[in-house]
Amino acid sequence: QVQLVESGGGLVQTGGSLRLSCAVNGRASRDFHMAWFRQAPGRERTFVSAISWTATHTYYADAVRGRSTVSRDNEKNTIYLQMDSLTPEDTAVYYCAAGVDPGEYEYWGQGTQVTVSS
Repeated sequence: QVQLVESGGGLVQTGGSLRLSCAVNGRASRDFHMAWFRQAPGRERTFVSAISWTATHTYYADAVRGRSTVSRDNEKNTIYLQMDSLTPEDTAVYYCAAGVDPGEYEYWGQGTQVTVSS
């Protein structure tokens, strides 16, 4: 049974930074293409970032490109999302997702709340 456990969310002021983590349990993280999504109150879940199995390729939504960095440590079975220059528009629940194939995510975490105050 694969489980994804996010951590690192919290309350931060505008301009601040956070690093989200996603621990993969039950299977080696190197088996998965990994992604981050977010869902703001009253909105649909949207793509934030993704990283290929060995971090060869990374992808970002326009909304976070240039101020976010996705990374992974397959030895620790953990994926990270460093987010800088945060604004209130980044306030959302952030979800980690895993899939054997890019773009097809079979496993999801429970989410971690990020709140950016103005």
